[in-house]
Order: sequence, then structure tokens, then C-alpha cells
Amino acid sequence: MIKKILKSVREYKKHSILTPMFMLGEVLMEVLIPFFMAKLLDKGIELGDMSSILYYGVCLLVCAIFSLIFGMMSARSASIASNGFAKNLRHDLYYKVQDYSFKNIDKYSTSSIITRLTTDVSNVQNSYQMSIRMAVRAPLMFIFSLIMAFTINGKISLMFLIIVPILFGLLILIAKLAHPYFERVFKTYDEINNVVKENVNGVRVVKSYVQENHEVEKFSKVSEKIYRLFTKAEKMVCSNSALMDISMYSAMIIISFLGAKSIVSGTMTTGELASLFTYSMSILSSLMMLSMIYVMIIISLPSMKRVVEILDEKPDLQSPKNGIAKVKDGSIEFKDVDFSYVGNPNKLSLKDVNLKIESGQTIGIIGATGSSKSTLVNLIPRLYDTTLGEVLVGGKNVKDYDLEVLRNEVSMVLQKNVLFSGTIKENLLWGNEHATDEEIEKACEIAQATEFINKLPGGLDYFIEQGATNVSGGQKQRLCIARALLKNPKIIIFDDSTSACDTVTDARIREGLNEWMPNVTKIIIAQRIASIEDADKVIIIDEGRILDFDTPKNLLKTSKIYKEIYNSQKKGVK
Repeated sequence: MIKKILKSVREYKKHSILTPMFMLGEVLMEVLIPFFMAKLLDKGIELGDMSSILYYGVCLLVCAIFSLIFGMMSARSASIASNGFAKNLRHDLYYKVQDYSFKNIDKYSTSSIITRLTTDVSNVQNSYQMSIRMAVRAPLMFIFSLIMAFTINGKISLMFLIIVPILFGLLILIAKLAHPYFERVFKTYDEINNVVKENVNGVRVVKSYVQENHEVEKFSKVSEKIYRLFTKAEKMVCSNSALMDISMYSAMIIISFLGAKSIVSGTMTTGELASLFTYSMSILSSLMMLSMIYVMIIISLPSMKRVVEILDEKPDLQSPKNGIAKVKDGSIEFKDVDFSYVGNPNKLSLKDVNLKIESGQTIGIIGATGSSKSTLVNLIPRLYDTTLGEVLVGGKNVKDYDLEVLRNEVSMVLQKNVLFSGTIKENLLWGNEHATDEEIEKACEIAQATEFINKLPGGLDYFIEQGATNVSGGQKQRLCIARALLKNPKIIIFDDSTSACDTVTDARIREGLNEWMPNVTKIIIAQRIASIEDADKVIIIDEGRILDFDTPKNLLKTSKIYKEIYNSQKKGVK
């Protein structure tokens, strides 16, 4: 797991190596300071020797300056290394998610992915910075200070061999007890992010149903849960300080008592006692630091696991090696296709589908809600793979195509239209980033978007707010249609994408498509008979099965379902 994450260090290896090296220099200087301080007291101040005072004073000053320099350089390198590592890790996670299929995305909630790319990466970053800096400083300071303490007075320093194991064991025990609470906290972050996401996305529904209080209560419950878990964990961790204080003051009392006796007996100097106090503080502080490092690592372990889950997730759909690089035409064929979202042949969304669509045809699809209309068309650009059977585009199995090539030739206007924050032109260029102004104008004209765009301040440079809240549903649909047309595909799929447009606009869009894109295969999922009555053929689908596939004229004679829908919608229309 750690090896997987550390691959994201990459170009920041240099600063990751320099950090502990600078830290080593800082520790050495800090360890020497009490040593020279003892010499200054014993050989300078007590004897009144000004040359010794000057010499050891300069030594102290040099050590302090170099300690400062090494500390600053270590902090700078650690900052560059940890922030660079976090940047790369976020980059790797985000790019990995971009490769996910719909099936992979369905495995994780949106809020969970966001938490992993933000909170979890920050936890891993903090742990990494702590590891390359403090995790080096603490053991080095502990070892060097212990050596110096034994050098000064071995008998008194033996007490550390008793205090240290007991204190260290208790600190580790506390950290282990706190670990489960921290693990549950980060799972709860997913819940709170999901509540916020749902509330913000559905703010109009919340306000229209006057459910603000309900949403506040739901948020408060999750927030309270995080508070309780964090409080329990922090209470345990805070007991570290109490243990540290008990150990430190106990050590001071023992050193003071034994040190005073040694000074009286002449086996120890005042300067040595002062430096022993300093080294004991360093030893115990290092233990405290080690326990905090352990706590930080314990906290970050759940985050590491969650990050690695994203990195280890294998995209369900991948381009084959040497995939076909060109789509011959817009012909489509379904051969004995079964499909299940969960990969279970006993839970099929599509059953025994056989269809053959000629290139350039206009095909309508109609059926009840939940009849798997969208599922059917999602197999064409290989957003999902069939469970059984095969789908052919241009006479070739979609699994044999390079994914980018296939999807560039199959343009989709989805049921849930999405525009991104940015100008109208920037959104349209998603369809073709190299499109000329003339091509953009033509796409907007076919999509019946030109008129309303010209009325907006700035026209194509009008800024679309987040969630496209400053354009209507019909305008959003027309912009999405124009964006899809700019791809100049061989197949274009409209998944109920004119439902927010009036019937006149809908008719004009279809007329423009037939006039300007006669050789493009057009598939139209619709609830309105008017949207598909001019199609070459219409698919009647129900509960994942194709019931009929014929011309609208023939279906009026042979299909009971089509006839019922036609009569119900045309009733009273002359």
C-alpha cells in the first residue's frame, strides 16, 4: 500500500532525501548546545576564565546559527516534498477516475471520491511530511541525547531505561485505542459530504417543499456523529500530555536528587547537571514526538487505504491493444445481446436484443419509464459492455475499437444535460476544441440555439454559472445538442434530449438534422410521438425486450402499444 502511494513522489525525491539530511544536521547542532553549555559553566563561569567563556560562547553561537539554518532548510525541503507529493497524488487519483467506466463510478459515491481527493490526500500529505521530517528528528534526538546523558553520568541515566519503555508502551497503547475512532470519522466524512452535495444540487426542491429544517436536522445528525467520534479519539490522545508531564517531572526529581548528591561528592559538576536536565527533556520530548507521529500515521492509514482503493481499481472498460482506429460508417447491429448492470445473467436489464440499423437511418425508441431505453443506447459507444452477445458499429465489434476513436464517432446528448461553468463557447468547444466560428454558428443554428444566444449579454461569451442555473432547461438542452453536433459524428444519440423544448422547436431541430446531416445515423429516444413519427424505423421496448422494430406507418397497424400511445397523444389534434 505504502509502496503504491510513494510512486507519486516522482520528481520530489530530491527534496524528500534532503529533508532528513538537513534534519540530521539540526539534531547534531542541538545535541552539541547542552554539551558546550556545560563547558561554559564549568570551565568558564565557575573558574572566571574569560578566554574559555569567549571560546565556548562562540561555539554555542555557531551551533545555534547552524541549527537555525539546517532547521529552515529542512522545513523548506519538507514543504516542497510534501506539497509536491500531494499534488502528484491528487493528479494520479483524478486521472485514474477519468479512466473509470460507468460501472467503476457506480461502485463509489460522488461524495466518497471527493473526500478521497481532498481530505484523505491531505491526511496522507501530513503523514508524509511528518515521516520525512519529525520521524527522522525524534529517533535521532532520542539516540544522541541518550548517548550524551550516559556520557555525562551513566548511573543517573540508567533511570531512562526504566522510564522510557513504560512511557513508550503506554503512548502506543493510547494511540491504538484511538485508531478505530479516527477510522470511523473518515467514513462519516463521506456521509456529510453526500448530505451537502444532495442539498446543494437539490436546493430548488428543498425550498419548494419547505424542507430546510429537515435538511438542517439531517446535516446536524451527521455533524454531531463526527463531533462525538473526534472527541472520543482526541480525549484518548490528550492523555499523552498527562503521561508526558508525569514522566518528565519524575525524571527531574530523580535527576535533581541524585545530581545534588553527586555534586556534593565531587563526581559531577554543576554544568554537567544542567546539561543532563536538558538531555532528559530532549529524550522525553522525543518519545512524545514519536507517539504523535504514530498517532498521525494511525490517523492516515484509513486515508491511505481509501486512496489506494481508487488507484487499484481497474477500469472495467479498456481499449484493446492496436484497437481499430477508424469507424467505417454509422451502421449498428445488436447480436443476441443480454445486459446486466451487476453482471448477473439472472438480473438482466436487456434480454435477447437483436437489431440491425443501416448507416444514415433515423431510428426512434419509445417505451415506458424504466424499460431500458437508455441502457440500450449506452452500449453503442461502449459506456458499458454487454453481458452476452455483441454490439457492432461500422461492422466491427465495439470491443475491438480504440475507445477514444469509437466515442469520437458516437455523439450523445444525455438525458441529464450537463453544462460546465464557463462561457457558452467554451462549453460548445467540448464537442470539438478545434471548431471554427462558422462551425459553431452552424451547430447552434441546427440546434435552434442561435436566437436565444444572440439575446444574451455577450452572446457566445455569456458565462454559464455552476449548474447552468442562469439558463432555462430548454436552452440547456439546445446547447448540449449543438455541442454534440460539433463532433461531426457518424452516429448521434438523443436520449429524451428535447423534452424541455416546445414541439415547434423540436420539429425544427429534427428538420435541421435531416437537412444538414443526412448520412449520420440518428437515434432518438422520446416520449412524444411527434419526435419519432418521421423516423425511418421505431423500436418499441418494454422491460428490456424489443417488442417491435418497424416503420411508424406499419407500427400503427401492427403494434398495440404504439397505436395506444399515438392515439392518446394525437387525440384532439387536427
